[in-house]
Amino acid sequence: MNQVVRWIGLAGLLIWCLDAAAQDPVYSQFYMAPLQLNPAFAGNTHAPKFSMNYRNQWPSLDRAYRTYSASYDQFFKSINSGLGASLLSDDAGNGLIRTTKISGFYSYRLQITRELFAKFGVEAAFVQSAYNWDKFIFPDQIDPVTGPVSPGGSPWPTDETVPADIRNQYLDVGFGLLVFNAQWYGGISVEHINRPSQSLISGYENFADGLPIRISAHAGGEFGLFHQAGWMDRVFISPQIMVSKQGPFNQLLGGTFFGFDPFFLGTWIRITSQNPDAAIVSVGMRTGILKLAYSYDLTISKLGVGTGGTHEIGLMINLDKLYPEESKYIDCFQMFR
Repeated sequence: MNQVVRWIGLAGLLIWCLDAAAQDPVYSQFYMAPLQLNPAFAGNTHAPKFSMNYRNQWPSLDRAYRTYSASYDQFFKSINSGLGASLLSDDAGNGLIRTTKISGFYSYRLQITRELFAKFGVEAAFVQSAYNWDKFIFPDQIDPVTGPVSPGGSPWPTDETVPADIRNQYLDVGFGLLVFNAQWYGGISVEHINRPSQSLISGYENFADGLPIRISAHAGGEFGLFHQAGWMDRVFISPQIMVSKQGPFNQLLGGTFFGFDPFFLGTWIRITSQNPDAAIVSVGMRTGILKLAYSYDLTISKLGVGTGGTHEIGLMINLDKLYPEESKYIDCFQMFR
């Protein structure tokens, strides 16, 4: 009976991974990976900025979901525009589904009034997804007593036929908008506007509708707690909120940062359309051109504490710090640099 329960659990994880293929990976530390949130964030610094991110979701469930990404972007005064590029790798089900995404970004900044600005951004990406067929477990492989493995340690055979090609490649397009001044911002991004096909196995029509469009709305502010010269940039509070929808999946992420140079601390709550999902604590520090952050998501949904939570690490290299005369901004995006 224990073996049966175990394999039922593995089947549940497989179903979850297939559902996850219809959703985009979203970082809790979205401020450490702004290009993944909105392409209009491209070009937030005059000098090159590099970001590297790692997310390990529910590690107790056999490393269920891991995401890696790296990006570059900067602003070019000569064309009043930001340019960027990113590489993202997503691993669902410990190698069951692997997705690689290479993106290019462009943004244009528009001054509306003396203190109000807008940025428009676009993203064009090449995506490749694939299944690892050897990790599939089919119903005809599961023995009621021993599960999918024989007493001798070998997997039971299956009558299923391996498809000729279980990869999928497609182009993906998104756009975004930001409106901001020195203290607050608001933005919206729309991903997968071309609804690319997400079918990994040709001939399966249940994915014919394409990848669901993801719509994200986000807003935040940055307010200095001291107004003496030099202190406004060093001690501040920064409330943030993000709401996103992709197909039937919805989530709300809200919280606040407190910054006291060189450290910052944040607390968050994430709520899905079904129930509260996670309580999040993040800590970080800046030193010179480096910014390092760590966050932990405590699972508070029906999955319980057995998931192992979620760990995220973000590293940012901002070369603006080497050019103080170029690194003075009149916006509220300090947490994104």
